[in-house]
Amino acid sequence: MREPTVASLMTREVITADVECPFKDLVRLLEDNRISAVAVLDGGCPVGVVSEADLMPKEEFRGGTEDAPGLFAGRTTKHRWEQASGVTARDVMTSPVKSIAPDLAASAAARELAVAGVRRLFVLDSDGALVGVLSRRDLLKLFLREDDELRTTIRDEIFGRMLWVDPDSLYVAVTDGVVTVQGKLERQSEAEIAEHLIRALPGVVDVHNNLRPEWDDTAHTHQTEIFG
Repeated sequence: MREPTVASLMTREVITADVECPFKDLVRLLEDNRISAVAVLDGGCPVGVVSEADLMPKEEFRGGTEDAPGLFAGRTTKHRWEQASGVTARDVMTSPVKSIAPDLAASAAARELAVAGVRRLFVLDSDGALVGVLSRRDLLKLFLREDDELRTTIRDEIFGRMLWVDPDSLYVAVTDGVVTVQGKLERQSEAEIAEHLIRALPGVVDVHNNLRPEWDDTAHTHQTEIFG
């Protein structure tokens, strides 16, 4: 069962700015488009990103009129102070662009976002062209999958096609992304594999695994309670 890719989740219409875009126009781009960052292009190639955080130092250091950070100030503080006097995207942007490939799996993309500590990653194709942007919000939309869709996938794909188990012999329910499975499988290992596959399914919040091996009579008791 294939995992969703970056290409299937990303936003394809990316707001960009040229490296010579004036500071005030950058603010206007963010405000008018209700976004928190823009990719910066130089000759059509992405070379950096300007976020709200990159624009704030101008207010923080009052346009560079505050005293420069001391000798022992950290690199980040010194960089913010330099941004305070910037007048174009080139002056204030963060570079290089943190990017990913469109064929990367959703889980790997989520890991990249976490490790990089950023809100978004720009998507570049094999030629280095900007083709989209993937944000945390784009990934979280996976958890908006309908319960009925998840239930069908679990029954048909996981049990029917992957484990070769008759889905009608099991109880499968999904409520608010929480999956409950109950019934008998041939071996305990199959119950463990089934839970692993279900938990890895995009959109699943939690799993209540009441599957039991055929020799376990408690499975019949639990199933009777549910089915009556």
